[in-house]
Amino acid sequence: MPKNIVVILGHPKSDSYCGAIADTYTQSAKEAGHNVKFFKLGEVEFDPTLHAGFGKRQALEPGLKEIQEAITWANHLVFVYPIWWGSMPSLLKGLFDRVLLPGYAFKYRDNSQFWDKLLTGRSAHVISTMDTPPWYYRIAYKMPGHHQIKKTILEFCGVKPVKITSLGPVRYASAAQRDKWLQQVKQLAKKVQ
Repeated sequence: MPKNIVVILGHPKSDSYCGAIADTYTQSAKEAGHNVKFFKLGEVEFDPTLHAGFGKRQALEPGLKEIQEAITWANHLVFVYPIWWGSMPSLLKGLFDRVLLPGYAFKYRDNSQFWDKLLTGRSAHVISTMDTPPWYYRIAYKMPGHHQIKKTILEFCGVKPVKITSLGPVRYASAAQRDKWLQQVKQLAKKVQ
């Protein structure tokens, strides 16, 4: 059964290795018969700062509105980005701040500490690159960026399951290793269910 997939490249440079990963995933998913919308955040014009928090509505730029509509359309979300300072690039965090708004992605309940998750019915796959060996990121740093996107962003809004694939260390990876990771990404895109 074909899925509606949104791929979001969270690296500011489209010609980065993350860009190659996102391109590979998009092409492989299309070849597998899925419907795919691909967004390169570095090419989307928007202010990543939520200036007044959730206290005042900030109009969405056309690119953000298009991404929000695509998330509504999708039943599978894919995020590709590097781990910088233990987490995602500020550009991707800005997208989440601006697009995953109360009333769209979640809704606080009156007189309650709990909330309604408004993006249920969607799954996600995060593909992150890092210069740190993934085992070291897991053991020494306790994966703060992975917990952030999985638990406090996507699952908070009802997206589940959220799978994470860590590729690294990229900094000194050979061309053969980088190609091996791209082959792995092709398989991930073909196995989406």
